[in-house]
Amino acid sequence: MDIQIREVENRKDLRTFIYLPEKIHAGHETWVPPIYMDEWTYFNPKKNKAFSYCDTTLLLAFRNGRAVGRIMGIINSRYNEHRNEKSARFGYLEIWEDHDVLTALLDSIEDWAREKGMTMVVGPYGFSDQDPEGFLIEGFNLRATIATYHNFNWMPTMLEVAGYTKDIDYFVYKIDILEELPELHRKIHARIMKRGNFEVVKFQKKKEMKPWIKPILRLMNECYMDSNIYGYAPLDEKEMEDLAKRYWPILNHRFIKVVRKEGEMVAFVIAIPDMTEGIQRARGHLFPFGLLKIMKAAKKTKQLDLLLGAIKEPYRGMGLDVLMGFSMILSAHEAGMEFIDTHHEMETNMKVRAEMERVGGEVYKKYRVFKKEL
Repeated sequence: MDIQIREVENRKDLRTFIYLPEKIHAGHETWVPPIYMDEWTYFNPKKNKAFSYCDTTLLLAFRNGRAVGRIMGIINSRYNEHRNEKSARFGYLEIWEDHDVLTALLDSIEDWAREKGMTMVVGPYGFSDQDPEGFLIEGFNLRATIATYHNFNWMPTMLEVAGYTKDIDYFVYKIDILEELPELHRKIHARIMKRGNFEVVKFQKKKEMKPWIKPILRLMNECYMDSNIYGYAPLDEKEMEDLAKRYWPILNHRFIKVVRKEGEMVAFVIAIPDMTEGIQRARGHLFPFGLLKIMKAAKKTKQLDLLLGAIKEPYRGMGLDVLMGFSMILSAHEAGMEFIDTHHEMETNMKVRAEMERVGGEVYKKYRVFKKEL
């Protein structure tokens, strides 16, 4: 094969790495470019603290001097220690439909992982589950959301030919926003409110949310660690600050729901209006006019995207999910939204999936994380 694999070594290489996907996906109507300002921060070890505790390698594939593919290898030591694993991750894999290029890139990551003493490669993954994870296996006709991969339909099959098998599937539900919740949920909501123990915090302005962002992320950290969420790696305070800064510009106070009891925050859920049409129109650039296009799309959209949610362990099973869901649907209805995209739900999380189905949700996308033993 006349394919050369080279490591990203300088800014020129990194520019090639970052902008290669828009060439590969040219004409791919349902693909959404990243926000390129965020990409330059994410792949910069001086600005992304995850590089300080993860081994990484960024690779480019070239044929006849032309870039034809890219991939990133990650070994998250925090995650491996927490899960007692020796796993490496591949992520940000982009190629044209070329088995030889795919094989060359994956072989390079596998060799690198073996040299580091790893026994398995999983992916696609980023540093943590806050990054895009899993390749799309159903729903190729639908536009990507802001926090997901959107690959061509041939990619999963090519991975299987390369020796990769399913590790886990994620289901994404579409929930129509109804005038009223089902009777059962209305009764649960009324019962919780009658107790008077729990309060849904109502934000009137965006600035009122600011003191809550770090506590929300601390609660996420606590809950996801306690529940041993697949793919989740603990965040330190600096990483929480960086995550807050990353998402603050797109947060809307109407779609952040916090539940507290006697002054203590015990649950939260965060959603954002879908703004991917605006990102497409801006081609991933915020300036000079991209930000206006993105904000305009967020105001016009009929789709609300769930991002994060958690309930403190002692309060699970008390109906707080219904309490927050009730409030979220009211806000979505007032904003003229027509449906909710639930983001990833693990196939093994039968309790949450059953709840989605009880409110009329239907699976309309599926993602798969792949693995290969070394």
